[in-house]
Amino acid sequence: MRITADREVCCAAGQCALIAPDLFDQSDEDGSVVLLDAQPDTGRLDVLREVVSRCPTGAIRLEEEPGA
Repeated sequence: MRITADREVCCAAGQCALIAPDLFDQSDEDGSVVLLDAQPDTGRLDVLREVVSRCPTGAIRLEEEPGA
């Protein structure tokens, strides 16, 4: 599993950092997403799916392994 975050698309809503603060942060300059771990443990899949679904701009994407 791999997660990506597009800082150009991010609107700095902060949902990712609120839901998974160990995986996401926000830039001090503009509040845009900062990805802390691009390949988190598969045990975090449900949390990551929630982060992706709550991102208002679709800046966060999750690439899952087949069968996940």
